[in-house]
Amino acid sequence: MLTDINPKLPMRDKNVTRTFYVNKLGFKEISDYEGYLMVRKDKIEIHFFEFKELAPEDNYGQVYIRTDDIDNFYQTLLNNNVTIHPNGKLESKPWGQKEFSILDPDTNLLTFGQSI
Repeated sequence: MLTDINPKLPMRDKNVTRTFYVNKLGFKEISDYEGYLMVRKDKIEIHFFEFKELAPEDNYGQVYIRTDDIDNFYQTLLNNNVTIHPNGKLESKPWGQKEFSILDPDTNLLTFGQSI
């Protein structure tokens, strides 16, 4: 039986990634190994592997994260000066989700959604 999923995304600089996820998005660092970082917020855990040669414009890392309080989370990110993706403003979608998207420092796309 499958019980959980923890996406693994590339990062160029562990300190930059840690700062963004902890200070801007409200995650907590749970483990830090050489070339590897793990963060958690509520029930969501994301792992990062070091990829110093990553060209951000070539990165297609993406994660869809469900939430049950999208309006407040969106406002919290705005209050923390997190840039919302220009094509990912908070809006209701025809597939029954209210969503928005951001890019992390390595251009991993994080889309947050809540069922309408």
